[in-house]
Amino acid sequence: MALEMRDRCERCETAGLPFDAPARICSYECTFCVPCSEAMRDICPNCGGELVPRPRRT
Repeated sequence: MALEMRDRCERCETAGLPFDAPARICSYECTFCVPCSEAMRDICPNCGGELVPRPRRT
């Protein structure tokens, strides 16, 4: 099962997140840019889960 590679930060909605860009995701695949993730202390505001680096695709 492949990850859904979302192309926008769910918090600021302005950060474009191409497949090869650094991003953070939770276990439900909520997606955030690195600055927003750091501002939220790597905690997902939707589920309370940990935000971890999203794998990159080439």
